[in-house]
Formats: sequence, structure tokens, C-alpha cells
Amino acid sequence: MKRYIAFLILFFLSLPVFAGKPIYVLDIKGSIGPATESYIDNSLASAMKEEAAAVIIQLDTPGGLETSMRGITQTILNSSVPVVTFVAPSGARAASAGTFILYASHLAAMAPGTNIGAASPVNMGTSIDNSNQKTLQKKAMNDAIAYIQSLAKLRDRNAEWAEEAVSKAASLDAEEALHKKVINFIATDIPDVIKKIDGQTVDIKKIPVQINAKDTVLKNVEPNWRSQFISIITNPTIAYILMLLGIYGLFFELANPGLILPGVVGTFSLLIGLYAFQLLPVSYVGLTLLLLGIAFMIAEAYVSSFGVLGIGGFIAFIVGSIFLFDTNVPEYHIAWSVIIAMSVISVALLALVIWLTRKSLRQPIVTGREALIGSTGEVMEYYTDYMLVRVQGEIWNASSDEPLQVGQKVRITKIGNLKLTVEPLTKTEK
Repeated sequence: MKRYIAFLILFFLSLPVFAGKPIYVLDIKGSIGPATESYIDNSLASAMKEEAAAVIIQLDTPGGLETSMRGITQTILNSSVPVVTFVAPSGARAASAGTFILYASHLAAMAPGTNIGAASPVNMGTSIDNSNQKTLQKKAMNDAIAYIQSLAKLRDRNAEWAEEAVSKAASLDAEEALHKKVINFIATDIPDVIKKIDGQTVDIKKIPVQINAKDTVLKNVEPNWRSQFISIITNPTIAYILMLLGIYGLFFELANPGLILPGVVGTFSLLIGLYAFQLLPVSYVGLTLLLLGIAFMIAEAYVSSFGVLGIGGFIAFIVGSIFLFDTNVPEYHIAWSVIIAMSVISVALLALVIWLTRKSLRQPIVTGREALIGSTGEVMEYYTDYMLVRVQGEIWNASSDEPLQVGQKVRITKIGNLKLTVEPLTKTEK
């Protein structure tokens, strides 16, 4: 009997274990940016590699950067795994860039009490020319309308309302979105979404694919370390501080060679800052003004401009900081408090550099030939045509307009052609 039971146990253990395909669940909150794009790209790549049944993106966003939005929609359009965008929980929204992501998804759902829309493009540049600004706005508007209409036709959704969402910033709640065929269904939570997508057929690269959501395993995917790192450094305030820290660190290292720490910290911060700037919509005009302001303030420490360079640099620094990021997305602007704080710190550093420079210029020279002038020595040998004096442990040829004696204390007044000119010390100086 024991042998029979042991045989059955071994038999069942040797059978392959069949588990349903996983369903990836991504949770996206806040503005759409480079970190969001990295998070979705990596997750979809893993889902396709694992041949997941579907990927559900739970979305709650006020919008974000157009470049990141387009990167995300392209990833979804090229996905071989069905992507379901679910606007949730109740009270969430898929505004601006979120509307485009929802339209690009194979299936779209919303929770009760959510809304979608207000997809007018906000990244219109920072041109001062009003006529040029209007032209750029019109181009951006037409491009956004054409793009969302192409997504609507591809996914068989309401293209007319999609145009209104972009051109008129129209918005819908969940019930209206379902009625106008903007979304496929309304769901209360993720399990409800899984229940409703089971058996639905979606078009993946022009091939009908039926979603099998039965016996699936939910897999909540968190951002990996790279996405989390990008999320930190692409915060405009962090990127801004990293850039300034890098510049000032390298400046102090070059001004005081051998300190090492400012150079190491400055180099590391500058490289990370430049990488963050590469991912963000940086205005080159703003960046140039920022760097020019720093250069002017540093130059004030070495050039006597009666404060003109310092004041001009301070103004350029503030203006460059304001226009550093070329976007109207509020989340990707530097707060005034940060700009003012960094401006004050920059001025304080400038004042410190000027003070240290002037202090060093006032100090007497302690090395080299110039350091001998004003120092005292002693006559070692004295002849009518030459004499030898000991100064700071060295023997020098010397001359004097006054007669001297061996052992007499003298002061060096001049040096030239390896010969000192000396004068006797007064009685009070002795």
C-alpha cells in the first residue's frame, strides 16, 4: 500500500503544471513623461516575451509631454499583446495625453465617476513673435487632430468626438463616453475588466486575435530601477539643480586644483543633468541664457566691471531659468521658489569667490623671488666691490648705497640679475 501511494505521488509530481497566461497590470498616475514611457515600454516588452494574454493600463493622468505620449502610443500600436486602457479608480481622468493613449489601445474602459478629454495640445513653444506663435499653435492643433483621428479609425472609435476633444477641449464622463463609442465598456475594477475582455476579439497588426482571460494569473508590474531613476532625474527641479551643481562643482575644482571632491561631484552631476535634459523639452534659448548668466557672474570675480557683469549675469540667469523648459505643461516648469533660491545661492557663491579672490590678492607673497623683497638678512662678507648676505638660509650677492659691516642686519629692497639691493635696518627695527 505504501509503495502504491508513493508511486501515485511521484506520478502526479512528474505531470507538467499548466497555468494560464498572465495578464499584466500597470498602474499609471500623474503626468505622462519619459519615466512613464520607459515603464510602459519595458512592461510591454516583457509581456510580449512572456506571451501574456493582455496588458491592462490603469490610467489616471492630467496629461503630459507630447513626445512621451507619442512614444507610448507607438509602443501600443506595435504591441503583439492586446492592450486595455482602464481609466480608474472613480474620480480619475484621462485628459490630454491620456486621451491619445486610450484611443491607441486595443480596448478602452472607464470606471464610473471618471472622465476623458480636454486633449488640446499645450506644448506650443515659447516664441515671442505673436504671429509665429499663432502659426505654431495652428500647426500643432492640426497635427494633433489628424493623429487622434487616425487612432480613432484604426480602433473603430468615435473620430468626430476625438476631433472635438482636441479642437474644443471637449470632455466626457464614463456613461457619455460609452454612449458615443469612445470606450468599449464600463467596469468597476480590474477583475471586472478581466471578466469583460474575456472572449473579445481585437485587431493586432491586421490579424484578429481573441482574448482568453480565463484561468489567467494577474501580474502587477512595478517600474524597474531604470524607470524609477528616470522619474527622479526628469523632475525639472532635480534636473535643474543637477545642472547647476555640476557647473559650480567643476568651476571650484578648476579654480582650486586638487580639491577632487568638487570635481567628482560636479562631473557626475553634470552628466546626469545632461542626460535628463536630453529626455526633457529643453529650450536652447533658455539654456544659453542660463549658462551665459553663470559665466557673467563668474567673470565678475576676475574682471573689474563695477557690477555690470554681475547684475547682467543675475538677470540672464533668472530669465534663462524661467524659459529653460519649452512646454506649457505645468508639471514640467521650475517653481518660482526654486528659481529664486538658486539665484540667491548663485549670488552668494559669486560674493564668496570675489571675497576669497580679493583676500588672496591682499596677502603678501610668500614664495618665489618676489617674496624676498621686504625680508631681512645678515651681511656675511663685505668688500669694496661686492658683498654676500644670508637671506632665508641662502647666500646672495648684494649691493648697497651705504657702507655696511659683517654681521649687520639689512632689508632687501630690490632684486635683479640674481643680485640683491639692500639697505641697513634702523635702530628701532633691529
